[in-house]
Order: sequence, then structure tokens, then C-alpha cells
Amino acid sequence: MNEGEKKKELFLKVDNVTKVFKDRHTLDGISFEAMEGEGFGILGKSGCGKSVLMALIRGIPEYEPTTGSVTYRLAVCQNEDCRWVEGPSKDGSACEKCGSPMKVEEIDYWSALNAGEKVARNIYDRISLMHQRTFSLYGEQPVIMNIIEALAEANVPPEKRQMMAFRLLSKVKLTHRVAHIARDISGGEKQRCVFAMCLAKQPMFFLADEPSGTLDPITAQAVHGVISNEVRRGLTILITSHWPEAVAELTENAILLERGKMTASGESRNVADKFMESFEALPRDRRKLDNPVIKMEGVKKYYYTFDRGLIRAVDGVSMDVCEGEIFGLVGVSGSGKTTAFKMMAGLVNQSDGVLAVRIDDEWVHMKDVGPDGRGRATPYISMLHQVYSLYPSLNIYENLHSALTVELPSDIVAMKVYGTLKAVGFTEGEIDEILYTYPDMLSEGERHRIAFARALMTDPKVVLLDEPTGTADPLTRLEMAKSIRSARDALKQTYIIVSHDIDFIEMVCDRAALMRTGKVIDLGDPTDVVNTMKEVETPMGD
Repeated sequence: MNEGEKKKELFLKVDNVTKVFKDRHTLDGISFEAMEGEGFGILGKSGCGKSVLMALIRGIPEYEPTTGSVTYRLAVCQNEDCRWVEGPSKDGSACEKCGSPMKVEEIDYWSALNAGEKVARNIYDRISLMHQRTFSLYGEQPVIMNIIEALAEANVPPEKRQMMAFRLLSKVKLTHRVAHIARDISGGEKQRCVFAMCLAKQPMFFLADEPSGTLDPITAQAVHGVISNEVRRGLTILITSHWPEAVAELTENAILLERGKMTASGESRNVADKFMESFEALPRDRRKLDNPVIKMEGVKKYYYTFDRGLIRAVDGVSMDVCEGEIFGLVGVSGSGKTTAFKMMAGLVNQSDGVLAVRIDDEWVHMKDVGPDGRGRATPYISMLHQVYSLYPSLNIYENLHSALTVELPSDIVAMKVYGTLKAVGFTEGEIDEILYTYPDMLSEGERHRIAFARALMTDPKVVLLDEPTGTADPLTRLEMAKSIRSARDALKQTYIIVSHDIDFIEMVCDRAALMRTGKVIDLGDPTDVVNTMKEVETPMGD
């Protein structure tokens, strides 16, 4: 510690925490400490218990620990009618709410919550949680109004809200979307907007569940920069992630979870290296194919909205996708790749150009609606959306069974369900454990793989995957890459993948295309396309 540098104080202590859901130990004896003004990481693959631990630290009622304790060490206002809380470094200062002295106390959080103590409610209100893949926005409102609403909920005076909203949007590189309707911005932009709304609460403690898991690497770097800046300003941050580099970059110390148990702790870089010990590279297998199954010639998709005028989402795209190919579409948020993707699936009509899909030896033009038009092609196309859903009232077996469009004998259905779950990376033991559980009992990453399995249940000829690894850890990503290759070979499928995960695109794709402002600016070898992206792209809004 340099001379004059202030010693960091203990902020949070998690002591021997266990959480049991229906006889399943989701967390088992977790203990760690986090310091004020630092970033702390929780690293582990999907389903290891990261999100449950974060919800428990947050104080969400359904996640009260079965055993163990969560203790916050804070400066607390000594006025019993106030009990405002700040970080422990505020010990001895005057309360900003009532002017009474602040004194450090150790608060057993769950005991205080259950007793209804005012100090527990103040702690809860001073914690901001950004959920994984949840875009809680007022969809019909402009982006800036979403931030202003968040500032209003934080009791910021009306005359200060607009300027503060601009500053927050500037922090998350979103000033170019100030007046845009929230529903119309891309997924990555929505996540940054939610991030700004969380910061609007002026939290004492910021919890981020996979803050950049679904962002392209350029945008993710911008978000990481915002998080790092907030830590430097003194905000205490806890981050869960399955990306070791994100934890190593954003936090000083971390723990590694594996199936609910803590298997490593210490400096974040060391924990990240421990996590990657079991990672293996997938041998490159790029195939040169020349039998097109999808053709696009001069395809355009234009929108007109009152607030934004003419939007050229796809602007003259020409390319082919070959039968049996694994083809990748990359680009930063808002580049037009998802719109092009949806046109291939028949979900969006093109404004101009030719888009055709070959079924057997017949080309079907996707702009022709009805059963004699694209209705002949869509039964052979399956799509996994970025924002997917499962039936919450059905167990995992029933969710997969419900994806079938024809009735099959029960033993055939069981074999198909089991085989498909193995194809997307579940082990036999994991399948036995989850098969008759419900989606809300699984992690976000596990649910994503279940949704992927549903997309494969109908044996489609063309499979469209929108961010298939958005919530997958590196080990799960490897299994998904293997399963895509295996399914491609066994079922003679063609895959088209839209992803921000450029490492995954390089790992699994035969070819890739880079889109920017609605146009394809590079097409060919995935490594070359990814390198072009790194050269030409900067975070949106810079």
C-alpha cells in the first residue's frame, strides 16, 4: 500500500452459507469477504449457483439462506428514526439525511430483514441489482425517459433529472439513442440502458449478474470500462460471470463455484486461471461447401418510424448459405444482423430483393406468403431466439415433448428427449437430475440449453441460432460447439448463427459475414472476418 493510500475496510462477510431447494444443495458452505470500494467476482459455469448466491446477498425473500449468515459492515446513522447507511469509510461523518453521527455497525442482514428493522430496509434500498438478460424498460418511452423515471424513483429532484440522465447515458455510451423508443433499440443497447437505470439509484453496492454476457466484444469492453470507472470512484461491486476474463479484468478478488461448492478463492487472475484448467480447444474443421440452400440477392428491409424516420436495417445484402454449412453473422449491436436472420426464418418480410430457401430441389421465395409460398419452407426451419421462453408450468421433459409437431410413441419421445439433452451438453447425471424439474429451478444457462434442445426436437433442415452462447460458460460453449457439429453431420443440418461471441464464431463456423449499418462489409473465413470487425468497429456511440 502506497504512503497516503487509505486502507480499504471490510464491507461484506458471507459465512458458511448453504441454500437447499427441495433437497437439492444449490449452495453448500460458501464463505468469503469483500472490501469496500473493490470489485469482487463470483466465477463458475452455468448452474453452479452464482445467481442464487447473488440473490441471497441482495436479500430477495425466496433466497433466504438455509444455514449461514450474510453480514454487512456499514456506517449507520445513530438516529433510530433514520438509520441511513453508507460504506464503513463514512464512520464518524454526519448523516446526509438527518445530520446525526454515523457509526460502524455489523448488521446480520437476514436476521434484520426478518425482524423488519429499518436499517435492513435501508441496506436493501441502497443495493442495485442488474439481472442477467432482463430488459426491464418502459418499451414505449424514449430511452432518456427510462433513465428519468429511474431517477424519479431514486427521489432525485425534478430539476436535476434531465442533466443526470444525459450523464448516465454518456457513461454507458448511449447518447446516440437518447430520443429513440426503448423497444426499438438492440439487445445490447437495452442492457446498457438498464445499466444506466441501476446507476441512477446511486447505489452503495452494485450487483451485476453477467453484465456483459450477451454483448458483442466491442460493446462489452465499453461496459467493462464503465464498471471499472465506478469502482475507481469508490463503488463496491459484486459481479457474477462465467467468463474468466471478465472477472479477472473487473475484480480484485474472486471465488470459483462448482455445483454449489466453493473450489477456489483469492486474486481474480488466479481464480480465472484455475477455472480454465479444464478448458480444451476444439480442433478446427472448416468445410468448403458449394451447394446453396439459402440465397440472398440485393435484400433490403427498411422501416419508417415517427421518431427515427427511415431506418435501413438491411440495405442491399447479397450472400449464399450452403447446405451442411455452419454460417456465422457477426456485428455490433444495431448492425442489422438479427433483422437479416429473421428474414431467413420467414418472420420478417423483405422490402426488396430476392431471398429464397431450397427445399429438396425447389426454391421457395420467402417474400411469397401463405402455404404455397414460404409456408412450404418454414416447417423445415427452426429458430432459437435470443429472448427465448420455456413453459414455466411444464417440467423439462414436458417442455421438450411439447416441441414435437407429431405424436410419437412414448418410448421414442423419451429416447429423443434424452438424446437431444446430451447433444446440447448435459451429462447423464445432470439429465437424470433435471428431467422432471421445472424451468425456474434451473440456472439461466441451463434454461438456455433446454431452449436450444427444443429447437432441435423437430429435426429441422435449417437451424437458426440467435446468440446461442449468450449465457453459456466456456466449457458449456465448447459442448454446444461439439453438439452443433455432431447434429450437422448426423442430421445433415445447416446452421446459421448470429452471435456477439466472436470466439464461438471462430470455433464452430465454416464461414462468416460481418454486417455494419445494414450492409455486409466482409464475408469469408471466420478468423479474417473477426479480425476485420476488431479493426473497423468501435463501441456504438463513441
